[in-house]
Amino acid sequence: MRVCLASTSPARLMLLRQAGIEPLTLSPDVDEDAVAAAAEADRGEPLAPEELVLLLARAKAAAVAHRLSEEGAFDGLVIGGDSMFALGGRVYGKPYTPEEATRRWQEMRGATGILHSGHSVFRVSPGTPPTEATAVAEAAVTFAEDVSDAEIAAYVASGEPLHVAGAFTVDSLGGAFITRVDGDPSTVVGMSLSTVRRLAGELGVRWTDLWS
Repeated sequence: MRVCLASTSPARLMLLRQAGIEPLTLSPDVDEDAVAAAAEADRGEPLAPEELVLLLARAKAAAVAHRLSEEGAFDGLVIGGDSMFALGGRVYGKPYTPEEATRRWQEMRGATGILHSGHSVFRVSPGTPPTEATAVAEAAVTFAEDVSDAEIAAYVASGEPLHVAGAFTVDSLGGAFITRVDGDPSTVVGMSLSTVRRLAGELGVRWTDLWS
């Protein structure tokens, strides 16, 4: 049983490899800002974080699943995901700039926020329309209250927090500044493995059959 990760995220790829799965990786080529803007225009108001991450996960997985279905040779699962961090009623994606990452860390220290992770899994097989299962996983993340300005500056200078949801990681340099995770820890890395396992089961696929 083959697995395709509809993402170029190194963190999601690492998670699957650590779980015994060596996936094909394909970029979904989805304009996430445009997808979100269109959905919010239809709704007439901003989407809740759990709605937005699921919308984007589905868009990315669907783009790759339909591409593989049209090619007709792939037999397996396509996995798509998206993550956002919410703190104090605000939703944070990737900060991109050192200034924004610094501001966020000054706000996050000593606080607890929620990492929302959307999951979309498609079963793709030759001659059959793709079928989908979806879910959102959440994990609460608590940051150390004694993180100093110097530590924040050094962490931001490393470049790590600039291109990850919420401006932090739990499995690399940022892990030392996190004191507690409530929920599936892999959710904070980028994808809840227990959730993906459950969705695979809903599509009739046994998790252990995905091991490389």
